[in-house]
Amino acid sequence: MIPLIAFTGGHHNSALEVAKVLQKEGLRLIWIGHKFTARGEKSLSAEYQEITRAGIKFLELKTGKFYRKIDPLEWLKIIFGFFQSFVYLLTYRPSLIYSSGGYLAVPVVISGWALRIPSITHEQTVVAGWANKAIAPFVKKILLTHNTSAGNFPKGKSVVVGLPIRKELLSKKYSKKFTPKLIYITCGKQGSHIINSALFPIIPKLAKTFTIVHQTGSSTLTKDLDRARRIKERLGVDKDRYIFAPYFFSEDAVTYIRSASIVVSRSGAHTIYELLLLRKKAVLIPISWVSHNEQLLNARLAQGQIGSSVLEEKDLSPESLYQAIIDLAKKPAKKPTIKLNTHAAEEIADIIRKTI
Repeated sequence: MIPLIAFTGGHHNSALEVAKVLQKEGLRLIWIGHKFTARGEKSLSAEYQEITRAGIKFLELKTGKFYRKIDPLEWLKIIFGFFQSFVYLLTYRPSLIYSSGGYLAVPVVISGWALRIPSITHEQTVVAGWANKAIAPFVKKILLTHNTSAGNFPKGKSVVVGLPIRKELLSKKYSKKFTPKLIYITCGKQGSHIINSALFPIIPKLAKTFTIVHQTGSSTLTKDLDRARRIKERLGVDKDRYIFAPYFFSEDAVTYIRSASIVVSRSGAHTIYELLLLRKKAVLIPISWVSHNEQLLNARLAQGQIGSSVLEEKDLSPESLYQAIIDLAKKPAKKPTIKLNTHAAEEIADIIRKTI
């Protein structure tokens, strides 16, 4: 029988590139992940939309997060997440589980270990996420993006492979000249209300000298999408210089990041890797509450390697964001000194085949 691989975890963009390689080779795939953008939301997650578009069966996992505070309701959700993971794995009996970290991976990988289903996990950050540290004893291999995270995991299990990237990212045909120059605002799968709130007041001023492409997120609670629509209408002659959407998929996202003069972004591992690869100047606003302060460390890496600016949330305001963009526009791009692997997806797919 053709092997079945189960994918799960928090970094769907890089994991999807591995899935595409295995899919082309004829392996069967399932995906265990988030169907909606957040709890209480009705909008479908970017993960769900991209995975289903790729023709991969998607299974929604509802589980809780491991918080430092004691929350009985959250613990009940975690127990349910383990139960749901067991049911999925017993039903589909995958040959292997591929995890990309994050709290979703914990119940799936540990349930798989109990059922004697081998797992491989990938660590994207420059340090080590708590989820990957938690599941490290239960996996066969730990694949690393950066050498700096090697000290956090067992040597016998760990290997540095880099980060799987979209192949379109390396193609010049996705570069486009924008007049005036392009600022691309991209803030992860869900967008960022904090960044949007600082950005909205300065869009009219930025639109005088830049083209702005803005990923707003699709939250129905913050209503940022509606606010972006109202701002565009008020721009008058400059309204064509402001392009917004809840999320930009595949070729559009590649075109905008390749074509951007400046990127404004969170500092997730995947975004930082792409910025380093393309040598893109960026104003980086790390999420302040993530484990081990990993986003700030990612941002510092980009600051040292390509001259990105780091603007912490505590200092974020419309005025500070505008000034950071204007200051960065005057600086030349830097060439990074670290070497980045652009064939990680194929290498990881090969490791998966050998593990099976």
